[in-house]
This record gives sequence, C-alpha cells and structure tokens, in this order.
Amino acid sequence: MEVDEMVSKAKSGDKEALVKLIMLRQKEYYKLAYIYMKNKEDSLDALEDMIVILYENIRKLKKEEAFYSWSKTILVNCCKKLLKEKRKVVLIDKLDERLYEPVVNKQEDQIVLEDKLSKLSPKHQEVIRMRYYLDLDYESISNLLKIPIGTVKSRISIGINKLRESLGGDKYEGY
Repeated sequence: MEVDEMVSKAKSGDKEALVKLIMLRQKEYYKLAYIYMKNKEDSLDALEDMIVILYENIRKLKKEEAFYSWSKTILVNCCKKLLKEKRKVVLIDKLDERLYEPVVNKQEDQIVLEDKLSKLSPKHQEVIRMRYYLDLDYESISNLLKIPIGTVKSRISIGINKLRESLGGDKYEGY
C-alpha cells in the first residue's frame, strides 16, 4: 500500500493505517527524539505524545505527501515541550554510540568534541546534531525547526566555527 493511500485512510479514521505509517519510519522517529531527549524513556514519552497528537489532528493535514515532515515537526515540538517541562539541558555527553556513527575515529577526540559541542548554545547544538548525527539536509532541518534555510546554514556555520576555535583552529580542520 502506498504512503499517500495510507495517509488518506488514516485521515478517514483508520487507526491501523496511522500505526503502519508510524512503524514504517519508527527508527527515524526514535533517533530524532533521542537526539533531544538523551534517554530511551523520555524519547518514548515524546513519541507517545506525537502519536496522540497525530491521531487527534490527522484530519487537518492538507497534503498527504507532507505527512512525514509534519509528523517530525510535531515530534520535535513534543520533545521541546517535555524538555521545557523538565527543565533539562540538552547535552550530548551520554549518546548511545550504537545509534550513531562516531564523528571522529579516536575515542579521546570524540570526548573532546562532544564536550566542546555541549558548550555551544542550544540552537547551534540542535542544528549541528541534526545535520551531522541524523544526516538531515538543510531543507529538512528548516522544515522541522520552522526557520529559514539561511538561518539553518548560518547556525551550522557559526557553530562549526565556534567548535573549530575551541578545538584549537586548524588542528581539527577536517571536522
């Protein structure tokens, strides 16, 4: 069954079609939630909140082909809401290495890089994580965060330059 067809069925109240749509991209949803929440339980809570919102609002979706970007935006907003409620600081110190390819080869360098990244502002951490940990393109990040593509590029550039400075400049040029 095609995605657009499943979205149409979900819009008409078919719960099973909605579940199938979510299950098709469950790993993507989980990784996105994990980037924000930093642990399994909070990530699953955010996913649960997203599913409830999707179920309650799917009839409002105008274009079937926009389902996944719409649902990921909802997930990002659920994560941010939970973080705000819990007043957590988003750090990447405790990422489960099995979920992501390492940014650098040497474990020592990775620890240093993650430490420096955690000292950037949340908005710079967010776009850098989405770009380099989730491998999202600029347009996807722009759509998820509801900011212009130019802002995404600017935040990534500024964040990378701040990282480069804090890491000692040209020594880490390849990162």
